[in-house]
Amino acid sequence: MPELAELDHKHLIREAYRIEGITAAQCRSIFLDWALSLPIGVENRFAIQSLLEHYSGEPQDHPMSVVLRQGLEDMAKPRRRGGWRSRPRDQG
Repeated sequence: MPELAELDHKHLIREAYRIEGITAAQCRSIFLDWALSLPIGVENRFAIQSLLEHYSGEPQDHPMSVVLRQGLEDMAKPRRRGGWRSRPRDQG
């Protein structure tokens, strides 16, 4: 299992918790950058849960904590795969 240092190797999440007055929009942007830089083979759910556990001492309403929890919730919601439902094509 990866260490926390591997899960946040750019220290993006750590720094988000240190920025006074950080906004939810800024945290979402940081989260996206963090998620795109996760090492190959690391499950997003595991990484987010690990970060939430590590930062559990932070206020529950901290924007980064909220964004991390939303990340877990969004992963749990089933999504329809594929694009628009295609209509039968004209055969003529």
